[in-house]
Amino acid sequence: MMSTEVISIGALLVMFVVGTILPINLGILAFVATFAVGTVSLGLTEDEIFEGFPVELFVTIVGVTYLFSVARRNGTIDWLVAAGVRLVRGKVALIPWVLFLVAATLTAFGTFTPAAVALLVPIAMDFAHRYGINPLVAGMMVISGGHAGAFSPLAVSGALVLGLVDDTTLHVSPVTLFAASFVINLLLSALTYVLLAKRPAPLTEPAHETADGEAPAAIGRPDWRQWLTLGSLLALVVGALGFRLEIGFLALVAGALLALVDMERQEKAVDGISWSTLLLVAGMMTYIAMLEKAGIIEDISQHAAGLGAPLVVALVLCFTVAITSAFASSTAILTAIIPLAVPLLLSSHLSAAGLIAALAVSTTIVDTSPFSTNGALVLSNARGIDTRRFYRQIISYTGGIVALGPIVAWGALVLPWS
Repeated sequence: MMSTEVISIGALLVMFVVGTILPINLGILAFVATFAVGTVSLGLTEDEIFEGFPVELFVTIVGVTYLFSVARRNGTIDWLVAAGVRLVRGKVALIPWVLFLVAATLTAFGTFTPAAVALLVPIAMDFAHRYGINPLVAGMMVISGGHAGAFSPLAVSGALVLGLVDDTTLHVSPVTLFAASFVINLLLSALTYVLLAKRPAPLTEPAHETADGEAPAAIGRPDWRQWLTLGSLLALVVGALGFRLEIGFLALVAGALLALVDMERQEKAVDGISWSTLLLVAGMMTYIAMLEKAGIIEDISQHAAGLGAPLVVALVLCFTVAITSAFASSTAILTAIIPLAVPLLLSSHLSAAGLIAALAVSTTIVDTSPFSTNGALVLSNARGIDTRRFYRQIISYTGGIVALGPIVAWGALVLPWS
């Protein structure tokens, strides 16, 4: 099994190097590697390989980017951006923090994090483009906000983790789990804002900069198309958050209806779908899903768990989930890693609440990766930027989080209570 692990991880590293140096979409390389490694090294059939294709993510990105492309073309997004700036009294610098708080509120009250990010990121990217905000800051603060509230007892991720722990003899306080996630994501957002807010974005066209304190743009009354679009966006929110309906399909339905009543203006709305991002993300996620199916990810986690001293094992587990979750589903990683951590907790003096919270934080803060749903939504909705350079910025940002996030989570949540 060790040789297949080396081949699988080696192929992943080669993909990154080639895709970064040469102008070829990393998703194409990932699909090629999935077929080659899956059939030759892992002995999987083509049907087994295709099972890993992220159908839900594909539909979500297509639907959301198409709907907001339609809304952009009929002027609704411009109206929303102007209304948002007026809401903060023209203080453009406050917009990323408003987005952070809205995302945290949505997820804390039960919105699945990718759904909250899918609703807010397109608007955040329009704010960034129109008012000269660094799109990396706007996008990452929406994601951090989503994760800040994601481990409340009412939230999907919080309920998942607490439910997994309840099936054991361990106990984790819901307040501890929620507070740990909120504080670390708040600090991450503050650092992101302080260090990156003034840095220039990789623009391909000039941003419409607005200085702090400048009077916001005048807001006229929406026309009937814009009212219909606003109603569709409201229906999208109600359907996704209130009835747990698939947001990608809802967005496609809304986008198609709006295009039908405004066909002349919406003829090229499909061009707003980020096809290159879809190819990139779908290829990488298919490759990682193949590794999960073959047991490679579980084997790596088990190797990490057998290294020795409990404190060291805890740190290695935090790094393992952070690296893995940057390419795979955070929910799936949480579901897999917590049962693996239970024997360690039962046989050591480590704090159950501290380690579980550290693993939860380490798993989710790396969802800024362009290979995760949240990071892919940021990359696919960014406007007026050099996509290749912006992709590298997101990779660098995520790399910093992967390198430092687990250490911070371990040092703050595991070490003091051990």
